[in-house]
Amino acid sequence: MSTNKLMDPIGKLMGLRYKSHPWHGVDIGKESPEVITCFVEMVPTDTVKYEVDKASGYLIIDRPQKYSNVIPALYGFIPQTYSDDSVAEYCMEKSGKEGITGDHDPLDICILTEKEISHGDILVKAKPIGGFRMIDDNESDDKIVAVLRNDALYAGFDDISEIPEMVINRLKHYFLTYKDLPGNKKEVEITHTFGKEEAHEIIKRSQNDYQAKFERLGSLLSNV
Repeated sequence: MSTNKLMDPIGKLMGLRYKSHPWHGVDIGKESPEVITCFVEMVPTDTVKYEVDKASGYLIIDRPQKYSNVIPALYGFIPQTYSDDSVAEYCMEKSGKEGITGDHDPLDICILTEKEISHGDILVKAKPIGGFRMIDDNESDDKIVAVLRNDALYAGFDDISEIPEMVINRLKHYFLTYKDLPGNKKEVEITHTFGKEEAHEIIKRSQNDYQAKFERLGSLLSNV
């Protein structure tokens, strides 16, 4: 996996001790959106929710899982993506709802594989095949579904419509319940399950939103 040119100046200063920030310092890949690089935060055996600290790039414990539900796939985000105006506009167009905003996070992705992967904090190549249009308290919180590239079981699937219904239902159940906490009154819903073409469109829009948000990052780093 190659690091992104935006992070190269810092890497040169710090030498071999330098670790690319998984959100800003990793390329999504030249084959995007057909095949993309993803950063995995969590795996199905995790009993706490990990997420990347936006400032440092290290994994932190977000919260212990209160109930017995576990993520039934690899879970993480797509580097150099951001959910903002363009992503929210597409969500409103497809859902018919108004007043939706982006959640101001990188685009979430879950990756299906038949392999048992023991831990997160890794980069993988995956093929997006669809996803869920999830709205969390009026924020667009799309979940892209992908298959691990060259996976022995899932690599042959090209669209989410080909995935067994039980697998899809497990994913939906997780996303609709993993934020169930005492006192949490946020409304979470999945309005649609969408296919590969819409997943590709959302990825492209999230890349545009990222560029709009961090357009000055490259010029700032070039002066390091």
